[in-house]
Amino acid sequence: MPPVASAALGIAMIAAFLLAGVGIAQTRNADRTVKQRGWLMVSMAVILVANVAIWTL
Repeated sequence: MPPVASAALGIAMIAAFLLAGVGIAQTRNADRTVKQRGWLMVSMAVILVANVAIWTL
């Protein structure tokens, strides 16, 4: 795998962990719109991890 592709996958995984962390923190909020945004962030993190898994196969 070329070095640029490896770097892109690494950056994608870092972004997924950050999205999941911030999303979980926002789901604990009482405000409905913030909670919904948190769930969207968590779902995006799951999708990003799945994409990285596909790319590495």
